Amino acid sequence: MRVREKGDRGVVQSVVLFLGVSVLSGALAAGLAMPLAGLAGFTTEKTSETLQDLPQQFDEVPLKQKSTIRAADGSVIATLADKNRVPVKLSQIAPIMQKAIVAIEDDRYFEHGALDLKGTLRALAVNQTEGSVQQGGSSITQQFIKMSLIEKANTPAEVEAATAATPQRKIAELRYAIAAEKEFSKNEILEKYLNLANFGDGAWGIQSAAQHYFRVDAKDLNLAQAAMLAGMVKSPTAYDPTNNMKRSKDRRDVVIRRMLELKVISVNQANLALKTPVINPAIVRKNQIGCGNSPYPFYCEYIVAQLKENPAFGKTPKDRANYLKTAGLTIRTSLDPKIQAAAQKSIDEHTKPDDQAIAAITIVEPGTGLVKAMVQSKKYGNGKNRTSYNYNVEKSYAGGFGGFQNGSTMKAFTIAAAIQKGYSINYKINSPSPLHMGGQKFSTCNGTAGVEDSYSPTNSTQNVPDPTMIQAAQKSTNTYFLQLSQKVGLCPIATLLKSLGMYNAQDGEPLEQVPSMTLGVGYITPLQLSSAYAAFAARGKYCTPWLVTSVRDAAGKSLKVPVQDCKQVLPETVADGVNEVLHQVMEPGGTGNRLKFGNSDLAGKTGTIQEAKAVWYAGYSSRLASAAVVADANPPYKRLSGQTLDGRDISDASGSQTAGPLWKTAMQNALRGYPTTRFTAPDEKTQRGNNEELPYVNGMNPDDAANKLRQAGFEAQISPEQVNSEEAAGTVAYTDPRRRDGAPAGSTVTVFVSNGSRGNNNQGNNENENNNEDQGPGNNQPGGGGTPGCQPWDPKFPNC
Repeated sequence: MRVREKGDRGVVQSVVLFLGVSVLSGALAAGLAMPLAGLAGFTTEKTSETLQDLPQQFDEVPLKQKSTIRAADGSVIATLADKNRVPVKLSQIAPIMQKAIVAIEDDRYFEHGALDLKGTLRALAVNQTEGSVQQGGSSITQQFIKMSLIEKANTPAEVEAATAATPQRKIAELRYAIAAEKEFSKNEILEKYLNLANFGDGAWGIQSAAQHYFRVDAKDLNLAQAAMLAGMVKSPTAYDPTNNMKRSKDRRDVVIRRMLELKVISVNQANLALKTPVINPAIVRKNQIGCGNSPYPFYCEYIVAQLKENPAFGKTPKDRANYLKTAGLTIRTSLDPKIQAAAQKSIDEHTKPDDQAIAAITIVEPGTGLVKAMVQSKKYGNGKNRTSYNYNVEKSYAGGFGGFQNGSTMKAFTIAAAIQKGYSINYKINSPSPLHMGGQKFSTCNGTAGVEDSYSPTNSTQNVPDPTMIQAAQKSTNTYFLQLSQKVGLCPIATLLKSLGMYNAQDGEPLEQVPSMTLGVGYITPLQLSSAYAAFAARGKYCTPWLVTSVRDAAGKSLKVPVQDCKQVLPETVADGVNEVLHQVMEPGGTGNRLKFGNSDLAGKTGTIQEAKAVWYAGYSSRLASAAVVADANPPYKRLSGQTLDGRDISDASGSQTAGPLWKTAMQNALRGYPTTRFTAPDEKTQRGNNEELPYVNGMNPDDAANKLRQAGFEAQISPEQVNSEEAAGTVAYTDPRRRDGAPAGSTVTVFVSNGSRGNNNQGNNENENNNEDQGPGNNQPGGGGTPGCQPWDPKFPNC
């Protein structure tokens, strides 16, 4: 920057000369200055007062620059821009471009001050002779000032004020020009001018224009290209070659001939340039601004929505939106194009755009929270078979659909809460189908939740009568997990869900603590579910979904954005137990067995909501976690059976058969190239549980038995239904869990009352509880009646 001294005129002298030229020329018709009528009533005193009120310096306006959203590998996801502009230094602009703009706009630019009196009079004469505007009368400095004032305007009213044909604006513009020439060198002003200028078709600044029309950098522009661009500045729309090729060529040729006239170029150069086509339409870049033009539009819009919530980018949402489009930011994100392509391949293989059902998949990285991929079966946009809804994210984001009920994928959280409370992964519960639970109570964080008298849940698959936690997970046995959640209590499950980022994606409220919670409650998104399951893969470390990893401004300075946020919400040993249980779901006998692939350990869980209006598969390895959903997304929601997926009718929708293949294809492709990984085996305590010995209560009065259990440190409840037993009618037949198995301290023990239907009673004094307990439903352990203290995990009893 330098201060111009030589040739400077005083402010009043310069303005008076300008006014004089305007009056003498009557230049309104040529667009060069103010109308003579505009000066009517301006006395010398008034003019002097007006000049004293003019600004004494020019405050440069920051250029509005495009911001770029990039994937994790640096590739461009989208460009956000109010004006598609990439500023460059004058040294990065071809000299022939500099000469072309000076030749046509202000050929005495380097010889005069802010106002070119000689050039203005000459332009007036030429334009009057030709009958149209052929040469400009404003200097490049004056044009730079006008562009700057327009650039500074943020509203239509401000733009109108910056372009109003009034004496006051014209005089202020000149005063700013004088100030600018004192503050900046001629080369600096020329550089700023070329970066500010509008070159039509959405291209602002010389670098964007060179890339847009010719796919070259500004430093590599040739004569014909430079002349075309220089000619566009006067009227970017009129001379836009994509609008009117002939008019653009005629204007370009005017510039070339003017350069020849000024001896800037030779005759040979001029002739060659005149014969050159204006543009090659095939290489003109489409103006792809905004998320709608992104290859990943849904992901992009979710990113922008998050950025608009960041107070570091402005006080109001409007300020932040404007900042994102004008600050020249470089936004780096978590998206991995290879993993995104893997997920998209699954969508392409298993769905069709005109399917009635929708499918969506999110993939995240355990231990970091990085959201690697986000895809869905409906394409972005308006019209048939398109949508603006993002089916992977919450409703609080304007385009978010707000999730779907997620069915039995919730059982994973009951498993985690149970293991954390001390229940073994081999813990058995008699799980008949149907199971009448009418009138029973479930503890919550605020008291209890009751069950309707008619509530008799069933199982969709057959299982052994007395399954372990692993067996129940393999078959997704509803009655097992309802009873397990009752024993654990709903509060520990709800607390865990909150710590794993699980809430109602429709309204942001905590998931409701109701007896059927373990079978699915509220509305959950694939992003939430994959992130929560990723915590199991990361051995209990939950990471908030992380999409924006860094933001830098135009100067390369880092801006404040949310950083990686991970917390250990489960002990590692508990997560190891969950991994073992869900791993067995994908082994022989499990509902996810057909989805197993590769050599790495995998874990997962199916989910099917009532009437199969939505089905899920969520699963993971140690490296990636994913959730896939297939659902009806058109309220009022209908069952999937009979709707189309992949162009075919869905005959029997389920998590394993309908959503599972989408999950498998996505994960199989995404994990390609990763090393083989194994889950950490659960420790002995997790396998056998943290059990306390239960007191012997068979044959006792039920109320007395319940009190005895409470005194021993357990919760107790009496089943309302009586069971077959040799114990006297009305006395305790057995407990669940059984005495030989024990139970975690503080857990709920159910007392079952005998109906006396199995012969003579033993007066309640038989100390060998196995003779009675083995007759009760659910006691199917091999050898369970013959070996006191027998446990299936105990190596001392191999035949147990």
